[in-house]
Amino acid sequence: MKGSLGIDPALAILLDKAPSEELDYGFVMECLKAYKSPRVKLNHLLKIDALIRVKKGIYIFGKNFARQPYSSEVLANMIYGPSYVSLEWACQYYRLIPEKVTTVTSITTQRSRRFQTPLGLFTYDHLPMQVFPVGVILVQFSKNQQALFATKEKALTDLLILRRGRCSSKKQFKETVFEDLRIEEEDLDSLNLELLNAIYQAQPHSAIKYLIQCKTHE
Repeated sequence: MKGSLGIDPALAILLDKAPSEELDYGFVMECLKAYKSPRVKLNHLLKIDALIRVKKGIYIFGKNFARQPYSSEVLANMIYGPSYVSLEWACQYYRLIPEKVTTVTSITTQRSRRFQTPLGLFTYDHLPMQVFPVGVILVQFSKNQQALFATKEKALTDLLILRRGRCSSKKQFKETVFEDLRIEEEDLDSLNLELLNAIYQAQPHSAIKYLIQCKTHE
């Protein structure tokens, strides 16, 4: 335990017990249950910037006490769910798009929401339940940090469906992909055709149809 460092004993308990940088209210209360008023102790830790409230009930350690970088993806899953990280943020992660993305973008089965936090903006776009699980995986960002995350194929199809809408022709689709989004042809060639077909079966959409045609050079 880090209590010997002269820091707040309650913070020392959290640092000792927390498996990662991202904490929820239930975990904090369990760690501080020996105190007469755990909520008062939590408010004290927030006041001295030992903890930062990301959203009500979700916290990270303050910058002077963080043991490793927090995961934006883990926090995105925690802030609003069920959800998985996708769209621009995931496309940037896979280096499909050249732009630098600062908003953490996710898909949810609930209504679309936006959360402005001390760490930046987190957005959630709605897709129906039957579409939600296809092409979603659990990505390990560190030993104790993992989050639901779109595959490369899912991230791109989500982006095309939600940000670009329906395509009236293959020519329009190619302009969208290669000129607007500036995706490289070799990146398109690297997509998993079987997974693209599964995504299309779950949500028949013109953009996915043309994506499959480009992938198979039809």
